[in-house]
Amino acid sequence: MFHIYRNTARSKPAVTGFGHIRRILDPPAGRQQRPNWSWPIRHCSANVRTFDTMLSSRRAEARKSILVQVSSERSYNELYHYCSQFGTIESSHHYRVEGDADGDCHYILLEFSSYAEADAAMQSGVFSTERPGVRARSIFLWFRTGPKPKLIAQDEPRRSLALIDGTKPIGESELNGLLTAAESIDDQVTILHRVTKLNDVGKRLRFLAVRQLESSLQGMFPQAVAHPFGSSVNGYGRMGCDLDVIMDLDSRSGEPPDRNSRLVYHTKATNPNERTQVQRQLESIGDVLQLFLPGVNSVRRILKARVPIVKYHHEHLDLEIDLTMNNTAGVYMSELLYLFGQLDARVRPLTFCVRRWAQSVGLTNQTPGYWITNFSLTMLVMYFLQQLARPVLPSINRLIQLSATFSPKNSTPVTRFGEGEAEWAYTFLKNTSIYGSFRSENDATLEQLLVQFFEFYSQFDFSQRAISLNLGSTILKPDHSPMYIVNPLETVLNVSKNVNLEETELFRMQVRNAVWLLEAHGKESGASITTTSGTPNEPWGLVSLFGPKQQERITPQMFFTKRMLNVKDIFDEVPAAETTQYRNPAVKNQIAAIQRATKAELHKLSSSGSSSGNRTGNAEPRTSSTLEGTGVKLKRNTKRR
Repeated sequence: MFHIYRNTARSKPAVTGFGHIRRILDPPAGRQQRPNWSWPIRHCSANVRTFDTMLSSRRAEARKSILVQVSSERSYNELYHYCSQFGTIESSHHYRVEGDADGDCHYILLEFSSYAEADAAMQSGVFSTERPGVRARSIFLWFRTGPKPKLIAQDEPRRSLALIDGTKPIGESELNGLLTAAESIDDQVTILHRVTKLNDVGKRLRFLAVRQLESSLQGMFPQAVAHPFGSSVNGYGRMGCDLDVIMDLDSRSGEPPDRNSRLVYHTKATNPNERTQVQRQLESIGDVLQLFLPGVNSVRRILKARVPIVKYHHEHLDLEIDLTMNNTAGVYMSELLYLFGQLDARVRPLTFCVRRWAQSVGLTNQTPGYWITNFSLTMLVMYFLQQLARPVLPSINRLIQLSATFSPKNSTPVTRFGEGEAEWAYTFLKNTSIYGSFRSENDATLEQLLVQFFEFYSQFDFSQRAISLNLGSTILKPDHSPMYIVNPLETVLNVSKNVNLEETELFRMQVRNAVWLLEAHGKESGASITTTSGTPNEPWGLVSLFGPKQQERITPQMFFTKRMLNVKDIFDEVPAAETTQYRNPAVKNQIAAIQRATKAELHKLSSSGSSSGNRTGNAEPRTSSTLEGTGVKLKRNTKRR
C-alpha cells in the first residue's frame, strides 16, 4: 500500500508526518493490531510459503505476463482495452527507466489469467518495418499509435494500475523523514525494511529475465532451466539489486534413465576439463545473448575468474544480470537464507538494518575488494541470532535433527542438480515440515536485538575464533585469516577470506561507534527539539546511525597525531635565513637546549678524534668541513675505501 502512495505522481511533495508511519505500520485487514509493536513469540506454521512454492508461483506469474513499452502511464486505458480481447488481465504494473535526451522510457507489465491468453497476446505482435533488426519473438513488445478513437466515452478499466513508477527507490531525504517521524527505533527498523526491500514489481521483472533466458535455449535444450539465486529470491534483496542466475542445460541429468527404452540419444563429446567446458559454453551463450535477445546489451564475459560468469544489462528491465553455470551451492545457500527468514519475522528487518548501516559507514562496497560483503554481514547476523541465550534461530545441525524427526516416513529424495546433493536436499532443505518445526522463545524487540548485535561483535575475538553456523558456536580458526566464517554448505571454505586485517579492525571500531551513537542519540535527544507538528527535528536512532557527522565517527586516523616538531628543525643550517617562530616558549627553550648540547657533544667528539690521530701518527691527510647546522669544523678523510 505504501508503494502505491509513494510512487503515485503528485503535484506537491507531501509533508512527512505520523500519518505516513501509520500507513506503513498498519496491519493487514482482519489482523488485530498489537500495542507498541511488541514482538510475540514466533509460532511457525506448516502452511508457511516454502522456497520451492515461492519460485513456482513467481515462474507462473512470469509465464502469464508480457511487457509493453508505452508513451506514458496515461496510455494504460487504451492498452487495457486493446489487450482485453486476448483474455482477462489480472494485474498491471507501471515503471519507468531513465532515458537519454529523448526522454524516459515507460513500461507496463500485464499479467493475464492463463498461459494461453498471454501466448495469444504475444503471438498477435508484428515486426516493425521502420526498425529493422533480428526478427526474434519475445515477451518484450511496444504499443504503437493506432487510429484515432471515436469520440465515445470508454469505460474505465476494471483493474487500475497497481503501481505507478514502481521500480523507483525511495529518496534519502524522504527515508530520513519517515525514520525521524517514527515513534521508536523498533518502528524505524520495520519502516526501513518495508520501504527499501525489493517490491512485487521488482520480483516480477527479475523472473521475466529468467523466462527470457530459458526460452532462448529450450529449443536446443528442452530441459534447460535458469535458477535465480542470491538476494533476488532469498528475501533479503533491496530495490535495484542485481539478478544472479545459474543456467542448467539439463535439469534432469540426475534422474536414472529408463531401462526399458532401447533408443539412446547421440550426444556431442565434451571437454574432459570441466572448467574449460563451462568457459566455452558461457562464451557461446554470451554470443546468443548479445546477437539475438531483445533488450540485452553490454555483454561482458569474465571467463578467467574463479567462477566464470557472463554479465549483461537489460535495458527494458533496467537490470544488471550475472549468469553462471554449475554453481549449485548458490541456489542451496539462497534456500537456506530464505528458510532463516521464514522461521522468524525479525530476521530480515534486522539484516536490512545492519546492511544499511555498513553501507553508510563505508564497510561495504559494490566493487570486489578486501572489504566485508553483504553476504558476510548476513552470516554475522545469523550467527548472532543463533548464539543468544534464548536463540532466535537454531543451528543448522539442529535443523537437520528436527528435519529428520518431522520428515514423512514414505518420502523419497528430491534432487535438482545431481545425485551427490540428493541426500542434503532430502534430509534438510527439501523437507517442507522444517518450516514449522522450530519455535523461538526469545521475545526481544528489534531495537534490543540491534543494540545487542553491536555490543556482541565489539567484544568478539576475531583473532582466535571462527564462526560456524552449522554448530551455532565458535571454533578455533583453521588458518590466519583476519576474519573466518565457515561456509555452511562447504565447510572447508571461508566465506570472508577476502577481508583483510585493516577492514576487520575497522568493523570492530564501527560497531563500537554504533553502540555509542544509539545510546547518545536516542528518542529522548531527538524529541527535545520538535517542530510545530510535534515531529522530532533532530536526527535520532537510525538516522543518526546512518548519517552521523564525520567528526563523530571513530576512524583509524584518530589514533595518529601529527608531530609537534620536525626533527630537521633541531639540526637547522647555519646561518638560518629564516628563524622558526614557536608559539610555545617552553618548546622553543627545549629546542635551543638540545641544539647547544648537540654542538657541545659534536665538538667533544671532533677534538678527541683529532688528538688520537696525532698520537698514532698514522692519520691520513684530512680536509676540514663544517657540520651542517652547528658551525663546528670536523676533519674528514680525503680517501674512502
